[in-house]
Amino acid sequence: MEKVLYTVKEVSQILHTNPSYVYQLINTGLLPVLKLGSYKVRHEALMKFLSEYEGYDLSDPNNVEKITATA
Repeated sequence: MEKVLYTVKEVSQILHTNPSYVYQLINTGLLPVLKLGSYKVRHEALMKFLSEYEGYDLSDPNNVEKITATA
């Protein structure tokens, strides 16, 4: 059975980043969460986030920009 909810730590492992970066995504409103004692991210929300922001530079969650190819 596929997981329905992920912890911030699990999301950071999936995204190959650190938990503090995931908290930045949450605090800027880019990644929606549920507060169930601690933050939980729904599987569907994570998949939507990955799809929606594909092709964007998320290095700074406060300044998201579309990646443009340069020749």
